[in-house]
Amino acid sequence: MDGSSEPGHPPGGWERRFGAGTAHHRTGFKSGHLARGVFNLAKRAAGRPKEERGAAGQGVHAEFLEALRDLEREKGVSMAVLVEAIEAALLSAYKRNFGSLQNARVTIDKDTGEFKVFTQRQVVEEVTDPRLEISLAEARGIDPRYQLEDTVEVEITPRDFGRIAAQTAKQVVVQRIREAERNLIFEEFANKEGDVVTGIIGRIESRNVIVELGKTEAVLAPPEQIPGEDYRVGHRLKAYIVEVRRTTKGPQILLSRTHPGLLKRLLELEIPELYEGIVELKGVVREPGARSKIAVYSRDESVDPVGACVGPKGIRVQNIVQELGGEKIDVIKWDPDPSKFVASALSPAKVVAVEIWEEEKVTRVIVPDYQLSLAIGREGQNARLAAKLTGWKIDIKSESQMEELYPEEYGQLFLEGSEAVDPLPDGAGAGEGV
Repeated sequence: MDGSSEPGHPPGGWERRFGAGTAHHRTGFKSGHLARGVFNLAKRAAGRPKEERGAAGQGVHAEFLEALRDLEREKGVSMAVLVEAIEAALLSAYKRNFGSLQNARVTIDKDTGEFKVFTQRQVVEEVTDPRLEISLAEARGIDPRYQLEDTVEVEITPRDFGRIAAQTAKQVVVQRIREAERNLIFEEFANKEGDVVTGIIGRIESRNVIVELGKTEAVLAPPEQIPGEDYRVGHRLKAYIVEVRRTTKGPQILLSRTHPGLLKRLLELEIPELYEGIVELKGVVREPGARSKIAVYSRDESVDPVGACVGPKGIRVQNIVQELGGEKIDVIKWDPDPSKFVASALSPAKVVAVEIWEEEKVTRVIVPDYQLSLAIGREGQNARLAAKLTGWKIDIKSESQMEELYPEEYGQLFLEGSEAVDPLPDGAGAGEGV
């Protein structure tokens, strides 16, 4: 049997080249099957004795080249790169198994696919090392034009080189396929840095949540997990791609559920006006799992930025709250006037007045006594988030505190209309939150 076809399969096509049991549709052909196909063809191609290499042998060699071309088409691995890598690996294998000749070389004929091993020998009068030298008489038996000190290239392909060649070719092909697939995955996800991806939790290792993203996996490390959030194997999860790294084991994709960018991307996905640029997101601050504040601005006067983000009956922002495990979101209308912006940022608290010091970037906010704890928030959370969102340091005082600390100043607060003090109308400090 010349190996040109397998029993029970028609000649030609994938079945003929790769053998029974490995035939797949082109778009679904797997790396292991391709590598085994190359392995079998390499073994048949390199294993034939020289005197038996005829038309049938040429057919096998041609099939080997076609298998490499298929790899190029299917996996994006250049055939020239594959051939070069196989030749280099075969040379190392030859030296390891048949002697360490420094001037040997292995070639794969790019037209026929035939493997050959050559060595270079110098023409001398008297041979002292037959591995490196050849007599003048023997050289002229090859070509009468050879002279002393010429270099003669002689084929020295061993009869049992086929097994080594086949195994080596398989290893190189598998390695190159793996490298190509890793590069494709890296390029795909490197372009997605700063985007949100959806995956399925595959397993949890040392508190690291491993998320399956199709052909690869990503890591949600403990610092990037929302405090108190329950991660269960098999659950679907949305996360923000923080970074994609190249490693010796392939691309490493790092995810986050705490990054402000996650909230920003979720808002863009949920709110068409944000995605289309009608409403602009001026700022996002988070304390993951507890509370977030976002500042929005409308380029279209007919569009209410806060209403667009909240949605009918709060449905839009509520979907995001649910995705973030109940994290509350305050939607604040951005204003170029810092006093109005600071007052709104302290939502849901109501503000009486805001005093600002431009150079120091400091504000003093006055609130009703019953609103003081709400303005500050639990453990200072509301005030802290408002300061981060606005970029201003905020000092919050109640009306009674102002009367006690600054009786004269507070007494003149609304009477003189000082430029440093901005009395706010009722409800000016109210935003919308869920």
